[in-house]
Amino acid sequence: MQAHTVEKIGGTSMSDYAAVRDNIIGVQRSHDELYNRVFVVSAYSGMTNLLLENQSTNKPGVYALFANDDSDWEWNERLSDVARAMHEHNEKLFEQEHLRKQADQLVTERVEGIRTCLLDLQRVCSYGHFQIDEYLSTVREMLAGLGEANSAFNTVLLLQAEGVNARFVDLTGWREAENMSLNEKIETVLGKYDFSKEMLIVTGYAQCKEALLSTFGRGYSEITFSKIAELTGAREAVIHKEYHLSSADPKVVGAEAVQPIGRTNYDVADQLSLIGMEAIHPKSARGLRQKDIPLRVKNTFQPDHDGTLITNDYKSESPCVEIVAGKRRIFALDIFDQDMAGEQTHFLNIQQLVADCDVPLLAREHNANTVTLYIPSGLDAVNRLKKYLKKHYPEADITSRKVAIISVIGSDMNVPGILADVSNSLADSEIIILAMQQGMRQVDIRVVVNDEDYEPALCALHQRFFGVNDNAKRAAELA
Repeated sequence: MQAHTVEKIGGTSMSDYAAVRDNIIGVQRSHDELYNRVFVVSAYSGMTNLLLENQSTNKPGVYALFANDDSDWEWNERLSDVARAMHEHNEKLFEQEHLRKQADQLVTERVEGIRTCLLDLQRVCSYGHFQIDEYLSTVREMLAGLGEANSAFNTVLLLQAEGVNARFVDLTGWREAENMSLNEKIETVLGKYDFSKEMLIVTGYAQCKEALLSTFGRGYSEITFSKIAELTGAREAVIHKEYHLSSADPKVVGAEAVQPIGRTNYDVADQLSLIGMEAIHPKSARGLRQKDIPLRVKNTFQPDHDGTLITNDYKSESPCVEIVAGKRRIFALDIFDQDMAGEQTHFLNIQQLVADCDVPLLAREHNANTVTLYIPSGLDAVNRLKKYLKKHYPEADITSRKVAIISVIGSDMNVPGILADVSNSLADSEIIILAMQQGMRQVDIRVVVNDEDYEPALCALHQRFFGVNDNAKRAAELA
């Protein structure tokens, strides 16, 4: 195990350079404290939405407009909007004109390079021999890398002006001819540097054979981060976010009601990622877990707090709930067919049909004659899947409804009566439970409720397990 840490800085944190400088990097630290740290950075908050699409509002970015191109000017204009936004951010960020010019030059060079590339691609694909659909995933990857290149390069310029020996490590593949695997790229590029003498600021996007964005979605920067930690043998991996990994979503139950988890294990982190409250991308946690590298999640704006440490071997001193988390706007798709009774292969067949349709699947369950699929996707994908399933099961009754899933999670929840506590707390709030499941590993209880009951259900369960007495008990445990 090496002496260094590998640390990821999220987009919201990156947008506040003063907090990054003072709370994360600490430019006033001694040499020994300042170096032996590798930083993997995300794009500035909102920038990837402009480049790709806004996941919350579905507003198209450059990629979405290019992929659904009705005219040349729409994606072209959006790309100009990206350049404008980056230049405006640079103007606020840099007081020294020569530094701002360097930052602007990188933006201009890459934006205009991308513009030329996309226009050329459109011209080539105007001939029938070339189909633009074959190149869209590559276009998406290229656009994603621009956001991280912008934020990483700017951070290096600013840190160098503060006297830090910082280096811009660009993994985005800009104008590179060779296409390596992710492991090869990290080992080749980072192997050249001495972590004890210079601080590496690495782009969260890495161009590679695996096509990070296509393979892992928008969580690609955590894949890069964890792979660097794994391949370089980091002492600890650290994620800096704008909030603590807390007992519940502070936006739902209130910032004053939640508390940092403090300690947990990778098993709990996996359960969180399943429902979208990611401590870390599940695919990236695997390498850290296998190499027994601890993961720490810290709040950028509370630098003196140790945050939450995630390890392989942690188990709460006494059985308890550590977090209540959930996901709403999920479609529960029921396939009822009396002919399924006694035929277990139907469950596997239906899963394969879902995979054939390329529809994401959050969870599934089945009994003798019914399979229920929980799909975290839009209505269009659900209707497409319904139509496809009906072709294969013409006699089946296929229905869907919008629901929310809430999980009560802990490293050890082997508590007598905990299922009753969950159901009673929801019953007291007049919330109907549509489905409920507890696994034998005793790490989570999953409850399905109507979508409109998501927030009251989350609050009711958090109040039940994290009331004043429970908070005091938990704090004593972590002390």
